[in-house]
Amino acid sequence: MGSLSPTRGRWLALVAALLGWLFDGFEMGLFPVIARPALLELTGGSVSPDRLESTVAVWNSLALAGFLFGAATGGVLFGWLGDRLGRVRAMSLSILTYALCSGLGAFTTHPLQIVLVRYVAALGMGGEWSLGVALVMELWGGRSRALLAGTIGAAGNLGYVLVAALSMGLQHSGSHIADALNSLGLPDSWVQRLTANSAWRLLMVAGTLPALLTFVIRLFVPESQRWQNEQRQGRTSSWAVRDLLGVVAGAAGCGLLLVLWHPVWSAQVPIVLRLAGTLIVLAGITAAFLHPIRRYLNRSGASPQTTRSTFRLLIVGACISGVALLGTWGSIQWATFWVDELTGKTVPLAKQWTQFCSAWGAVLSCIIGALMCDWMGRRLAYRLLCVLALGSTLLFYLGNNSYGPMFLFTVFLAGGCTAAFYGWLPLYLPELFPTAVRATGQGFSFNFGRILAAIGALQTGVLKDIFKDHGGYPTACSLMSLIYLVGLVVIGFAPETKGRELPE
Repeated sequence: MGSLSPTRGRWLALVAALLGWLFDGFEMGLFPVIARPALLELTGGSVSPDRLESTVAVWNSLALAGFLFGAATGGVLFGWLGDRLGRVRAMSLSILTYALCSGLGAFTTHPLQIVLVRYVAALGMGGEWSLGVALVMELWGGRSRALLAGTIGAAGNLGYVLVAALSMGLQHSGSHIADALNSLGLPDSWVQRLTANSAWRLLMVAGTLPALLTFVIRLFVPESQRWQNEQRQGRTSSWAVRDLLGVVAGAAGCGLLLVLWHPVWSAQVPIVLRLAGTLIVLAGITAAFLHPIRRYLNRSGASPQTTRSTFRLLIVGACISGVALLGTWGSIQWATFWVDELTGKTVPLAKQWTQFCSAWGAVLSCIIGALMCDWMGRRLAYRLLCVLALGSTLLFYLGNNSYGPMFLFTVFLAGGCTAAFYGWLPLYLPELFPTAVRATGQGFSFNFGRILAAIGALQTGVLKDIFKDHGGYPTACSLMSLIYLVGLVVIGFAPETKGRELPE
């Protein structure tokens, strides 16, 4: 470590972080592809055929919400570790967490186990995003921040491409893969289990590969000099383990939201009570997740003005991230489910091609979105992205009534415009927080939006049922995309940081 030149160290950190984000994207893109075959297999013998589809839909929404809640919790938990123990050690732990837990999904025998595995894997995935962003931006300083931010978003979306391509490859080469596994000496029963039902178990095993990355990170990637300066000055010791009780309380609050909004459990609860309960629980989760930061600021002797300013930025960051995340998870992420319905499940690779095209649009737009942000200014670029995301989502859902080239072209556009925020956010969020609270601040801001996205994603399914005779998925997802109009207002409360250095 000590012999690494600063330039070589920066590049090693960037490569390691990009691979981490690539596998993040793989983890996020995995379930939309494997959800149906996995849940059909795990529920098929326990429910009657006439209830199978509805049961699969319930477990799918549970797994989706659990994943988003886990990522929100992990963003705060691993952000805390990053500010307390260092970016590199915490990032290694986060990658190891989601890699090992994703692999465990291959051995599940009940849908509830899938939900739990997705939740724990998401803890690591939510943490890796903020830690990687903090490490890269601090090591690179003012060098090409916009291009770096765009590359961060692009790497994550390449993970979605990788899932789609790997899934298509497994379906085309199933017999060859089975022969290869047999040649390794695996029992026939194992091989059949791994390759059955679109080889979803094999895809989850592939999710363990990022574990190897942790060894590279620990051996070769340098720690952030900015964080080391904070450590030498004794500021990192102001983060206390007992403050993590707030994270535990916040995770429990997420569970309450799931009960309040899941369509099966909340069916008998009046909407007024659900809305009131949601506001109360959200306030509690916010206070719980902010507890470690508040305690840190108190111990470090921050002035009341600094504390108020930091908390204002945290709330603003969570809101602008929440709009982007809710827009994605409440609308375009349902494209793979809609294409199944649109084709009557008669086109074997329609779901994979839909994700493939959407993800490639996202890869390109993340870089474009970050460069736009640097050129136009942060607030103007965000407003433009909101308009483009809304327009492209409406074009996709309301402009198609069959699967074909036009469908794939418009999902490419919608996937790109809705994902451009993920090039904008890695550029903007590090500019809001000083080094001492950067990882935790980014972790809260970006991942708290996942809680809102989880609630919204659950409602997409509810809206789909409400409008089943008037459009179904297109109507439901179009309504959810109206959240981008809120973004036009929320960004007005955010500071303009164009041309500023990262705060110390």
